[in-house]
Amino acid sequence: MKFLGFLFSLFLVVAFPSLQPVCGNAELGALMNLKSSLDPEGKVLTSWTSDGDPCSNGSFEGVACNEDGRVVNITLPGKGLSGSVSPAMAELKCLSGLYLHYNHLSGEIPREISNLTQLVYLYLDENYLSGSIPSEVGHMASLQDLQLCCNKLVGSIPTQIGSLKQLSSLSLQSNKLSGSIPPSLGTLRNLRRLDLSFNNFSGRIPATLADIPNLEVVHVQNNSLSGVVPSALRNLKEGFKSANNPGLCGVGFSTLRDCTAYENVNINNHERNLPEPAILQLHCNQTDCSKSRRFPRTIIAAGVITTTITLLGAGFLTFARYRRREQKNRVANTSDSSEGHLSPDQPREFYTITPSPLVNLDYSNGWDTLADGQNRAGSSHEYINTFRFNMDEVESATQYLSEANLLGKSKFSAVYKGILRDASPVAIRSITETCCKTEEAEFINGLNLLTSLRHGNLVKLRGFCCSRSRGECFLIYDFAPNGNLSQYLDVEDGSDCAIDWTKRVSIIKGIAKGIEYLHSDEANKPAIVHQNLSVEKIVLDHQFNPLIMDAGLPKLLADDVVFSALKVSAAMGYLAPEYITTGRFTEKIDIYAFGVILLQVLSGKKTIGGSIRVALESFRSEDFVDSNLKGRYSKSEAEALAKLAMLCTHEHPDHRPTMKEVIQELHELPADS
Repeated sequence: MKFLGFLFSLFLVVAFPSLQPVCGNAELGALMNLKSSLDPEGKVLTSWTSDGDPCSNGSFEGVACNEDGRVVNITLPGKGLSGSVSPAMAELKCLSGLYLHYNHLSGEIPREISNLTQLVYLYLDENYLSGSIPSEVGHMASLQDLQLCCNKLVGSIPTQIGSLKQLSSLSLQSNKLSGSIPPSLGTLRNLRRLDLSFNNFSGRIPATLADIPNLEVVHVQNNSLSGVVPSALRNLKEGFKSANNPGLCGVGFSTLRDCTAYENVNINNHERNLPEPAILQLHCNQTDCSKSRRFPRTIIAAGVITTTITLLGAGFLTFARYRRREQKNRVANTSDSSEGHLSPDQPREFYTITPSPLVNLDYSNGWDTLADGQNRAGSSHEYINTFRFNMDEVESATQYLSEANLLGKSKFSAVYKGILRDASPVAIRSITETCCKTEEAEFINGLNLLTSLRHGNLVKLRGFCCSRSRGECFLIYDFAPNGNLSQYLDVEDGSDCAIDWTKRVSIIKGIAKGIEYLHSDEANKPAIVHQNLSVEKIVLDHQFNPLIMDAGLPKLLADDVVFSALKVSAAMGYLAPEYITTGRFTEKIDIYAFGVILLQVLSGKKTIGGSIRVALESFRSEDFVDSNLKGRYSKSEAEALAKLAMLCTHEHPDHRPTMKEVIQELHELPADS
């Protein structure tokens, strides 16, 4: 009977493998091996412990699991990892996303990575990886994004990559790769982006690339490519970049030299992928051919000699032209064609430590490019040029605006978390062109205002990027790791999210200082009314210092978008009553909103009901101060803050204090004896 029971159990295991445990020592062991490889000094992945549970409430930093308890994502960009990529990752069979970019990893890419057949996103860019690209990568049938740029990879592109039929983005730029571009890449029907720039590739651009239906970007600049560029790549317009390949020529490309007569003869042959130069072949033997198709040997010999001399002369002239053109344009090409990338010969430390150049601002449908030499919006162009980011950097930072990085979305914009190339975290707000000011000068002035704002209690604007092809403008801000103030309201009693009294007072003071700066009229900026203050617009940095978001943003937005945001603000109780009758924005409108925020921080509530206001008016602190504090607060400070909140939310704007007066009141807060 025991033997029969054993057989039955064995049958269940074989016939129904899903009944086996889905999470066990195998994945935990693989993660621990991966930890020792990625972080050999044990300074970064301290939360990864051998007695822990990788799928328990994010206890393993950067690890995410599915509902079956299997590891599906490892997200560790910009963490300072200094080890190598372990073959042990092959045991994480359900892994769909591996994000290890912007670290200091070295060594080779393990061939065992090909066992991750469910992997969709592989980000190993911006490291120090060496060796060749494993040909086994071609077995990863689910792969959609392969990011290997900015490493020290050598060798050629494996032809097996042409088997990745789901691949939409292939980034191999800024390595030391060589050889020819394999025609098999032309079979990747879902490919949208191909970046092979800043390598040592030679030979032709395969004509098969022009047959990819959804191709948007092909970057091959700074290589040693030659020959005729397939004419169909003209359709990519600005998406095709080929500078610093003196051997390339093309018809109808503004950035390419015209092909010589000899090259033009072979254009059609090249685009049909026939050998060049075309050689006449006789498909019959000397005895069977008729006289009408037979050439005397002397005529053939003379023709061959003449053709050879002509080709040698054309080749010599072509080479001379190359040399003259290269010498004439060397300086100009060096500065104008890099497209924001650095030569592979430059030290890696330069572009690892320093953020990428901020270049390529372009606008759609008549927006000023800011790069055409015209100064239509005044002298501010030169200043705001220093804040430009390129679209490649925005897409790379956000994993191509991945939904996994989406922090929030509204009717007019979306906010994504990103990691820049210097490993600093940022928040990137995308705004569609239709939501922006229609007048170019107004939009440029709005950008100039945003870049001029500098205060310790405002979110710092790192830069911006406006993309013609996408019809979007992106604002890049420093990232605040502790979220917005709204997250710390209406929390359950005893929750870890409750903020202590000292932090609350500090947050209130910081918000007031930020608003005072906006309202002040200084040499480098005018007085600004925020117009849309709320707890959602206050974010907290790693030390819980408050930072005001979206200051000056209405200067960029169309009037109907601003009005739509105001309706939301009014519904939440932040909009002062006089706006309904006057329709004007004054500093007193911001002060009213500050008063509401002050009440919310005191009470710990998002909604300030009638009972709280009654308690405030009678200054019964025990009835309006957040119960999560358990009585651990200064009653005298609480009462003084309650009085200030009531003044700031007074129905008549003339009875509200100025922000300077608010700052003075906060400075003089009484302390309990």
